[in-house]
Amino acid sequence: RKYLDCYNNVPHVGHCNPRVVQAICDQAATLNTHTRYLHDGIIDYVERLTATFEDPLNTAIMTCTGSEANDIALRMAEGMTGKRGIIATDATYHGNTTLVSQLSRSNVPEVGFGLDNYFRHVEAPDSYRIDDPDGQRFAARVQEAVDDLEASGIGFATLIVCPLFLNEGFPMQAEGWLKPTAEVVRKAGGLLICDEVQSGFGRSGSHFWAHQKQGVIPDIVVMGKPMGNGHPVAGLVTTDEILSKFRNSFRYFNTFGGNPVSCAAAMAVLEEIEAQQLQGNAAKIGKLAHERMSDLATKYDVIGDVRQAGMVFGCEYVLDRDTKEPAVDYADRIVNAMRHEGIILSKLGRHKNTLKIRPPMPFDEGNLDLLITTLDKVMAATPVHA
Repeated sequence: RKYLDCYNNVPHVGHCNPRVVQAICDQAATLNTHTRYLHDGIIDYVERLTATFEDPLNTAIMTCTGSEANDIALRMAEGMTGKRGIIATDATYHGNTTLVSQLSRSNVPEVGFGLDNYFRHVEAPDSYRIDDPDGQRFAARVQEAVDDLEASGIGFATLIVCPLFLNEGFPMQAEGWLKPTAEVVRKAGGLLICDEVQSGFGRSGSHFWAHQKQGVIPDIVVMGKPMGNGHPVAGLVTTDEILSKFRNSFRYFNTFGGNPVSCAAAMAVLEEIEAQQLQGNAAKIGKLAHERMSDLATKYDVIGDVRQAGMVFGCEYVLDRDTKEPAVDYADRIVNAMRHEGIILSKLGRHKNTLKIRPPMPFDEGNLDLLITTLDKVMAATPVHA
């Protein structure tokens, strides 16, 4: 049975991409070991990867998962500041190590070895319900959390965010929206960590990295899932100063991080993005998707808001456009009905009522037409109240 994948950002350049498959096979047939045995592949890849960033982001650590990379990033913040206070939003997810899992508000751990004392969660941005066009309100909330951490004696070390706030429901934001928050973080002596596991590698359409759209230069950028098109490779990019401090403060080794096969897969992904002009495709299809979704909103009152950021788009379902009451059950039924029609997507956001569409980057106009036509059919057949 055929399915149209409208959600999976892991096969970033397409399922079973020939360039990536061949790179993995060729390297696996030549040599694969860990990074105690030096190989040119990791140097070549990191040089090409860091060339997509602004100075002083010029060096990297390779890992196997985004969780590992975020864990390292948080330790880097402790090493640089000598403090342990960490701020995230109240509707986020960044991974599942013991430390990183404390960031999550969607998969809240029942126990956490007392680490919850070190975390503060601020109100997630919500362009549909909260008026904050220039990011000043969010920055003020971050400042309050910074002040609380400092007053507690824990101290403020870092703010970690996805620049597009994808788990929070990808609210619409003007370019530079995150600038006021970055200024709060820097003034307080903390580090800004941008988790680009979902938003990076051209998905925002306008920029290769979403923080560039926001007009900020983070201290650390974390990446994962799409980095190897399904092969388990992840990592982070940072500055020489931060990496040097980390190396001198923590003893760290990752057996499989940056192994030759992983680096070959990751390099092939960068090559494919460039060769197939996938960043441009994300901008083009994202714009068309917003138009098509907006057309549906004129037909169905249950669509309260349409949002899009490059190759991430969707809508928020509400029971009433005036009260904006979340239509959570309806969103569930739409997702499952679409699955029965062979269309895979999901929902998320702080109210779990936002349809999230985040397809592989080669997603084209024909795919989009099938998606919208099927969604129209399913919504017409699905009553708002079960």
